[in-house]
Amino acid sequence: MIQKILFSIITIFIMTACTIEQQQPNIIFIMADDHAAHGLSCYGSNIIKTPNIDRIADEGMRFTQAVGVNSLCSPARAALITGKHSHNNSVKQNNEVFNGSQQTFPKLLQASGYETAIIGKWHLRSLPTGFNYYKVLDAHGSYFDPEFIEKGKERHRETGYLTNIITNSAIDWLEDKKGDRPFFLMVQHKAPHGPDIHEEKHARLFNDEVIPEPETIHDDWKSRDPLKLGDCESTKLINCHWQQDIYRELMASAPQEKQARTSVVYQQMIKGYKRLIASLDENIGELLDYIDESGLRENTIVIYTSDNGFFLGDHGLFNKMWIYEESLKIPLIVRWPGVVREKSVNDDLVNILDFAPTFLNIANASVPGDLYGRSIVPLLKEDERGDWRKTTYYHFYPYPGVLEHYGVRSKNYKLHHFPGYGDGKYWEFFNLNDDPKELKNVYNEAENLEIIEEMKEELRKHRQTIGIIP
Repeated sequence: MIQKILFSIITIFIMTACTIEQQQPNIIFIMADDHAAHGLSCYGSNIIKTPNIDRIADEGMRFTQAVGVNSLCSPARAALITGKHSHNNSVKQNNEVFNGSQQTFPKLLQASGYETAIIGKWHLRSLPTGFNYYKVLDAHGSYFDPEFIEKGKERHRETGYLTNIITNSAIDWLEDKKGDRPFFLMVQHKAPHGPDIHEEKHARLFNDEVIPEPETIHDDWKSRDPLKLGDCESTKLINCHWQQDIYRELMASAPQEKQARTSVVYQQMIKGYKRLIASLDENIGELLDYIDESGLRENTIVIYTSDNGFFLGDHGLFNKMWIYEESLKIPLIVRWPGVVREKSVNDDLVNILDFAPTFLNIANASVPGDLYGRSIVPLLKEDERGDWRKTTYYHFYPYPGVLEHYGVRSKNYKLHHFPGYGDGKYWEFFNLNDDPKELKNVYNEAENLEIIEEMKEELRKHRQTIGIIP
């Protein structure tokens, strides 16, 4: 009798374990580089079309208030993989080496039974850890004939165009994957990060078009003093432009009058960016087709995002780094068949630190208490999500041409502090309801004193919680 009872208990345990494993969906996480949210047609762009990426939004949820915490390549990636702010994860700038021995969500997913892989851009100056397989670029990599660091193989160069190679490598890994374990695959593209180098079929796209300029392209930065300190090489101002060889001839012949020069350079820059996105979007379509046609669709979550936002001529800028909206906001689109409602939209304030706890939540794994983000699974399921955050913290560290600054954002307001500017007492405050383009700093207007004090208290709480101040 006892043997029968034990047998029944063991059988129930095994069946329960199998059920839990079946409930662990696969996750394919696609991250672009420098793809601004307003550079996707599903986010309302009238100059950039992304029909394949839009498919994810049509079949899932689009987040309108997703933001970064440090808009620069390496810091953003370190924040993503650790679920912690820059000062806690060892990477504040691009030249710092990521400590691969620290806790990361891929390691925790492995412990929960997931097979993990990363293909494409890594950019953390150390070899990936926590992955069963990796095939990554050294730093930014090259668009043509890129060199890869692949687990179990010698460093090698592959012939072809990088965006295509990353997609094909991801599909190859999916086809070759052995066993029935759930998987987590990171597909990390270089595009649309510069330089603007394209394969032949995209090289002359948009040549005959005149691309509409953003409303703020000739912004004079009045009342936003730190912007005036930027130089050409670091902040990529349109009226100076990237010092890329492919643009030197253009710059030599461009008009010297500031506004005319800005307009001429903008046309070249935005067309180059659009061409990179055209290639990227086609490749996302190929990957989605493979997922849908291979039988993976129903149990595979597909996520599309970017490491940071990007200025597309907005405020006369063509880069990232700053806390202003175009640089701060990131696209976030999630398709989860049978769970996420099609064409749904979420307006809650989420950030890049939320990815780590979200992935662990999806995997039925415990979420460590030292992560700063929150799982967005309740938002995806449109369940009661409790007291969701009202504000989020951003911190950019000193960089040539860009002063250190940090700040706090709510849905309606932004407060920024530049501790290294002037006497250290320079602040910016924007009412996003009245001024969504952030054209007027209203920090010194008396009517805002109360809300500014509330935002300063929020800022203090964030900095205390993450250990910057006692």
